[in-house]
Amino acid sequence: MAEYPFPDPIVEISDVRELAHDLVVVPNRDVDLVPNVGLIGGTEAVLVVETGLGPRNAQRILAFAADYAKGRRLYLTTTHFHPEHAFGAHEFSGEATYLVNQAQADDLAQKGAGYLAMFTRLGAPVARELDGTVLAVPDVVYDGSYDLDLGGRTVRLRPTGRAHSRGDQVVEVPDADVLFTGDLAETGQFAIFPWFPPHDTDVSGTRWLRVMETLAAEAPGIVVPGHGAVGDTRLLADVRDYIKELRDETWRRRDSAVSEETVVEEVRALMIERHPDWRMREWIERGVGCLCAEHAAVGGAGVE
Repeated sequence: MAEYPFPDPIVEISDVRELAHDLVVVPNRDVDLVPNVGLIGGTEAVLVVETGLGPRNAQRILAFAADYAKGRRLYLTTTHFHPEHAFGAHEFSGEATYLVNQAQADDLAQKGAGYLAMFTRLGAPVARELDGTVLAVPDVVYDGSYDLDLGGRTVRLRPTGRAHSRGDQVVEVPDADVLFTGDLAETGQFAIFPWFPPHDTDVSGTRWLRVMETLAAEAPGIVVPGHGAVGDTRLLADVRDYIKELRDETWRRRDSAVSEETVVEEVRALMIERHPDWRMREWIERGVGCLCAEHAAVGGAGVE
């Protein structure tokens, strides 16, 4: 098993931040494999967004949510199926109604076991948190968007289509002008491209770019990313611009018949030069690999 060089991936119920009336975020504290967790309340119910990695993290979140709800009904949703976002959902069984879009439900059913095995090999702290994980079956699966009435507040669960994963969805709170993005957006780090050929190639840089163009144009006031500090619409623009420059620099080199190895080397150096303070540099190479494959698929369409 690999040595895990990061802090243990544990959700700490501390420094809880209120973004609006009856809407709080448990921040991830910039700890790898810990998501930002949201609780959104109405007069009748509370929606929890994300479960944390594995059963013990989910139990902490559930206990906090039950106390926060004070008798109100609980719902759970996840922005996509990846382990730190959704692999604690089983712990909510019988306590909350779990809602996801169809593509995310398919991801969980078809790829959940493989991701559980892959993440368990990341290191002992990750394996420890995933020990005892049971992959959940959602209670409600929907096509298109889903408007959830919490009592005096409606939250919209909106699938974006294939981007970071096949089943991405954003969570909109219109009355508070808040948007939860999951891993479509992160703060202060390079975009996570889960490009693992031949096992998983569902991430799409070109589709992800279109999604970010749409979300940035909608200009929500408060943006809760999958990981990192809460921001505003500029965070969406930053991710949009990064994916565009990653695509442009990759495709420009592939149009010139440069080898993929050279493309990776040159584009990685350029992205680090342009974003010297961003974390997770290891995802640049996987992003380039994804975009090289998409360039080949369109026959070398060039850069817009």
